[in-house]
Amino acid sequence: MSQAYKELDVRPILREGGEPFQEIMAAVQSLASGEGLRLFSTFRPTPLLSLMSRQGFSSETRELDAGDWEITFSPIQGSDTRVAVSTGAEDASDWPEPLWQLDLVDAQPPVPMEKVLSRLSLMEPGEVLFVALGHQSAFLAKELESRGHRWVGASNDEGTVYRMLIRVG
Repeated sequence: MSQAYKELDVRPILREGGEPFQEIMAAVQSLASGEGLRLFSTFRPTPLLSLMSRQGFSSETRELDAGDWEITFSPIQGSDTRVAVSTGAEDASDWPEPLWQLDLVDAQPPVPMEKVLSRLSLMEPGEVLFVALGHQSAFLAKELESRGHRWVGASNDEGTVYRMLIRVG
């Protein structure tokens, strides 16, 4: 049986100076079980390759005419493509229960990042925070990692809430 792929062309967004990350993550969240993503971009998105690897996808890149790229993300057999993890958080099964919970589903950027970082600054190393967001935020994930925190995240089945456990570094 051949691999099924959903296609997403973000070249028009990039050529207009836009940021297609939310569209890419929405496409990933909408994938059926076992389905892959074929992405067309104006450049080779190296950070996205790493992020998708942590979400359970292998990738193949191919340069097209005029410097454009085709990136094929295929689900890795046996992995749950709905769960994203930071470096070092691949096994969060031994983390303690969250001490704090933040419901930021209806909050608009930059409020979620500000509230999460503010709460984390009051917590001790090793403590865990649970956060509910309206969508996955690459900016928050990068900021957490840059500050030495570890995180695990996944969308609910409907794709309406992105849940994260964040362990203070």
